[in-house]
Amino acid sequence: MTERPTDFSSLPSYRAPRRQLFSARKFALMASVVAGLGVAVYGFSPSHGPVDVFSSAAHAQVSTEVRKVEKPIGFADIVERVKPSVISVRVKMAEKTASKDDSSGTTEDSPFQPGSPMERFFKRFGGPEGLPPGLRGGPRGGRTPVSGQGSGFFISADGFAVTNNHVVDGADKVEVTLDDGKTYTAKVIGTDQRTDLALIKVDGRTDFPFAKLSAGKPRIGDWVLAVGNPFGLGGSVTAGIVSASGRDIGSGPYDDFIQIDAPVNKGNSGGPAFDTSGEVMGVNTAIYSPSGGSVGIAFSIPASTVKTVIAQLQSKGSVSRGWIGVQIQPVTADIADSLGLKKAEGALVAEPQASGPAAKAGIQSGDVITAVNGETVKDARELARTIGGLAPGDAVKLNVLSKGQDKVINLTLGQLPNTVEAKVDTDKDKGSATRGTDEPRLGLTLAPANTVAGAGKDGVVVTEVVPKSAAAERGFKEGDVILEVAGKSVTNAGDVREAINAARTDNKNSVLMRVKSGASSRFVAVPLAKG
Repeated sequence: MTERPTDFSSLPSYRAPRRQLFSARKFALMASVVAGLGVAVYGFSPSHGPVDVFSSAAHAQVSTEVRKVEKPIGFADIVERVKPSVISVRVKMAEKTASKDDSSGTTEDSPFQPGSPMERFFKRFGGPEGLPPGLRGGPRGGRTPVSGQGSGFFISADGFAVTNNHVVDGADKVEVTLDDGKTYTAKVIGTDQRTDLALIKVDGRTDFPFAKLSAGKPRIGDWVLAVGNPFGLGGSVTAGIVSASGRDIGSGPYDDFIQIDAPVNKGNSGGPAFDTSGEVMGVNTAIYSPSGGSVGIAFSIPASTVKTVIAQLQSKGSVSRGWIGVQIQPVTADIADSLGLKKAEGALVAEPQASGPAAKAGIQSGDVITAVNGETVKDARELARTIGGLAPGDAVKLNVLSKGQDKVINLTLGQLPNTVEAKVDTDKDKGSATRGTDEPRLGLTLAPANTVAGAGKDGVVVTEVVPKSAAAERGFKEGDVILEVAGKSVTNAGDVREAINAARTDNKNSVLMRVKSGASSRFVAVPLAKG
């Protein structure tokens, strides 16, 4: 019997129109698909008749092509490996409910005090009204047991586990339930409110299944698996992709969240987000939810942040962060133009604290910090994260743009205070402010600060803001005090007008003002009208 060819290229005597030819590769792929349906597939040779494409070399080629185009059809293998490391976390505490004459604002329907950790927890990860069904308060007066739930995961075989700070904050008792249904009591080792992370410990075993924190940075579009305890249903798995990274959701100065679209709901808080290698890329901590349920926008704390924070919590139960003592703000395009910067990058120093390391090293208001230890600072948040990631006592080198000159400033980091106290002037008598000099092009009415009760001695106070003016669009309000314009101190409206005219002469599109609002100050770039 004559051996049948398995490759059309071995038939030189056969010529067909180009549009009718299939490459061997495409034909093999087509054959593999049809074969999957249980249909015998043959080629055709004019000289030899039907050709079995699954014989010898053709079979090997088909197998190779199938492997090349094979796509993941499920996550069962990954889930089977990582799911045992995920735990359900349940907290218990006693909260005093309001009596009829109680003015705390607690209602009969809510067992939580306003502003309490549990109220914040359920508002953050709960329904529209903050409370899930089944957790309504009892009769007014007395004490009602309160419970809440979240998720977490083991990071070591001896029982250390990670969850969210807002899950265990203020808890009298913490219980964890494993994937096999066993329940253990856990103790809180340490918490960090700024990153919303907590470390808990379960004693009694040294063989707990645990997950590994990823060393890599996820890419937008990567697969992600969220495993947790939504609505108390323990051990639930959802899948999605990484939607974005570096998200700032306004929860604190260290916001650097991974955004995922894997469905996350109340109870998933503190649970892990796994990559396809089975490592934890982030800790699920918040959702965006106008309706109270998942809308496909959830936020996870990156594994790199988790590693740094948890290491300190494990070693000493708290987190110490570096501190330079400055109030900073982003460099916008307008601010960059007014300062003569080519790019809107860096962190603008609005005000250094008098006793802080930065002030002692010579950093002033209006300086722009552009790099830390040679690493470029893109914005104010990146500066906060970089300095916060260093230890108190570390020596750092800052690149600073000061009054148009590049400087290198060396300083030793202090320790970030646990609380920041600020004195706010509350005795301003705005009604006693007399109408001052008008700056019509900006939409401001100004008066010397020393003529307005409670405004202080320095600068000029804003006594009126014209609606829809350039100043109004930039957030100026009555009672704000303008301290500097274009880097020069001002004491009256004439000083302001003179500095603005000088900026126009220099062909500036905007002028930079340092403005004090209450106890804090900021820089505002105000566009200049031409002519």
